[in-house]
Amino acid sequence: MEKSSLTARIVNYFIDSKLTPILILVTLFLGLFAILKTPKEEEPQIVVPMIDIFIQYPGAEPEEVEKRVVTPLEKKLWELKDIEYIYSVSRPGMAVVTARFYVGTDPVKALVELNSKWMSALDLAPPGVILPPLIKPKSIDDVPILSLTLWGPSYDGYSLRRMASLLENEIKKLERVSEVTLIGGYPRQIRIILDPAKLEAYRISPLTLANILKNANAQCVSGKLKGANREYLLQTGEFFRSKEDVERVVVGFYDGKPI
Repeated sequence: MEKSSLTARIVNYFIDSKLTPILILVTLFLGLFAILKTPKEEEPQIVVPMIDIFIQYPGAEPEEVEKRVVTPLEKKLWELKDIEYIYSVSRPGMAVVTARFYVGTDPVKALVELNSKWMSALDLAPPGVILPPLIKPKSIDDVPILSLTLWGPSYDGYSLRRMASLLENEIKKLERVSEVTLIGGYPRQIRIILDPAKLEAYRISPLTLANILKNANAQCVSGKLKGANREYLLQTGEFFRSKEDVERVVVGFYDGKPI
């Protein structure tokens, strides 16, 4: 009862008081002032630095990559005070470690500190790891806002990727689309299975064969010819278009015959 009577007295005082209209006007004025002076952005920029570290460890299984590469690197990165989360993915022969910093951290400072930290941990890398790793800074703008998944029981990975590639080209034509990334499926490629017995017989190493195919799958400008007020551009080489093009590549000679 005492609380009710106190509340009633306060209410009665402000109802009858001449200060009530003034307080209402002051409150409205302060609210209008706050609305006009508060900074506003249609698309506020939130700085959340993220850095991806790509590490190659050829020939290693995912368990070995995680144990010998990812775990020691994560321990080193956790020594940085501005890191909020660390994500990692281990795959056969490689690993991806993502360090996410606190909101508002200077991206340049984060990149410099992370580079200094992993360089101090080079002695922890096991033999076989390809150094230096690939480091790619990212920001909140790189996070996809829309993901589309194509699937179908009667389509394989190659067919789905071809359809996704056509869809990617159409999406890029839309206004206000910044970046489109195609992930998954099987890209068009030719798989070459080597015969160890034939390689030994022809005395060709797999590395030599790979370099020959790489050089054959190229096109370059070799020069120009001028005459009769005309100029001709000479191009040599041609990119592979089918498996027959790969089969026609000469990879060596044996007993005077091309291989």
